[in-house]
Amino acid sequence: MRDGVKLAHRGVPTVALVTEKFWAQGDFVARSAGLPDIPRVQLPHPVAGSGAVRMAEVAEQISEAILRAWAGTHD
Repeated sequence: MRDGVKLAHRGVPTVALVTEKFWAQGDFVARSAGLPDIPRVQLPHPVAGSGAVRMAEVAEQISEAILRAWAGTHD
């Protein structure tokens, strides 16, 4: 979340990827950084350390949501 905020503050189009376990903390970070509406996509938890096959599965599941968030459209 913090990396996404830093990029967004620099004007880089950003979509923050946040796991479900840390979604509430992401809300707090976004609000405290003055970017409460920063585009975000929720990932299952955990992703890190889950292996290349699982990470590829998650990427496939969220890729459309990332593109929609980046374009400013949401479900």
